[in-house]
Amino acid sequence: MPRTGKVPPTGMLRSQREPADTSRRQRWTRRLVASARSAHTRAATRFPVLTHLVDRMVSVNIFDSATRLAAECFLTAVPLLFVIGAYAPPPVRHELITSVRTVFGLTGAADAQLVHALSPTTGNLRQATGVVGGLMVLLSATAVSRAMQRLCKRAWEIPRAGTRIAAWRWLAWLALWLGALLVQGPLREGFGVGAWLGIPMSLVGLTGLWWWTQHLLLGGLIGWKPLLPGAVITAVALTALTGTARLYLPRALNHALAEYGPLGSVFIMLSWLIVVCVAVAISISAGAVAAQEPALARRLESPPPARDRTAQP
Repeated sequence: MPRTGKVPPTGMLRSQREPADTSRRQRWTRRLVASARSAHTRAATRFPVLTHLVDRMVSVNIFDSATRLAAECFLTAVPLLFVIGAYAPPPVRHELITSVRTVFGLTGAADAQLVHALSPTTGNLRQATGVVGGLMVLLSATAVSRAMQRLCKRAWEIPRAGTRIAAWRWLAWLALWLGALLVQGPLREGFGVGAWLGIPMSLVGLTGLWWWTQHLLLGGLIGWKPLLPGAVITAVALTALTGTARLYLPRALNHALAEYGPLGSVFIMLSWLIVVCVAVAISISAGAVAAQEPALARRLESPPPARDRTAQP
């Protein structure tokens, strides 16, 4: 005989299924999380340095930090070139042109654009820029210093609270890097001796610059010795990237200028800056991780990583 009971509404059946489906999803989520934690623990046991480096890069947020740093560098470099072209004496402008041309191997249209930007033929550029505009550009350039400072603090896991850094350090960092840029041309050529001497000298100079950069922007919160691995790794990475720049940038810039005009060169330079800033972010983070590993931490007197500081009573 057929059943005479009422059939439950469709909505009621659906509402009865939803708790079961939700509970099943929660169980699967818990299993996946547990499996991921177990895999992370096994990797940390077998490959501790690599695991710590990956964790540090995730906490630093490598690509986000590098992209912001590259954008700040580009937004600072363009108006700063106009200020230098308007107010710097001819010898300074000549050294800057020589350094940029030597480092990046600029030729053709790209080199002509650089010379045109830094060699105004009239005083119109100075009138358009103005003293107030020049000061505003220099003050806004500290955004690069602040972005670099945030990167260094994240790499060394320094909390934001209670770590105020004096503003004069931002200006001092900019002044030193501008001065270093002016001597890059003669330095890369070994002061007339040749590239065989210039490249090692550039490597030593970059190591000193990045060693001092970290110490200055961190306000002395980290000692000199723990900062040395990051400075060496960054110097090696940037020296290698500079060597490849001479092979890639001149042709790419000239092609972009011929096809798209100045906007094409903007895209090429910004893309290259992102690559450079990613290399800097990875290198500084890798140096911090290496300095905090037990094998080097005792010799360099490095501060313990955050995972050890939270484990301490």
